[in-house]
Amino acid sequence: MKKNIYNILKGSFLISDDSFKSWRLILFISGLAIVMIASSHSADKKVYEIARLKNEVKEMRSAFVDGRSKLMRLKMESNVVIVMKEKGLAPSVNPPKKIKIKKNN
Repeated sequence: MKKNIYNILKGSFLISDDSFKSWRLILFISGLAIVMIASSHSADKKVYEIARLKNEVKEMRSAFVDGRSKLMRLKMESNVVIVMKEKGLAPSVNPPKKIKIKKNN
């Protein structure tokens, strides 16, 4: 066992006559490691992209709610009356009347 460990540390398994099998295994394992690392980096990029998009959605939702509340304040009757008074218009004192048109045959 001591001799096997010494041979591995020395690297003699890489230069022996049947080293082709060892090199194939080492290259295969190295290729798998590279694929695993690339996959891990790709997954990390996707996680960061998802987090960025979630923050963007939160910001847009906040802007939408803010704009909707401003619009509701602008559409309120009291606000419309104030703006129309500045322009010289006042609300009608008389209530509206319904006009009916009869057809003459």
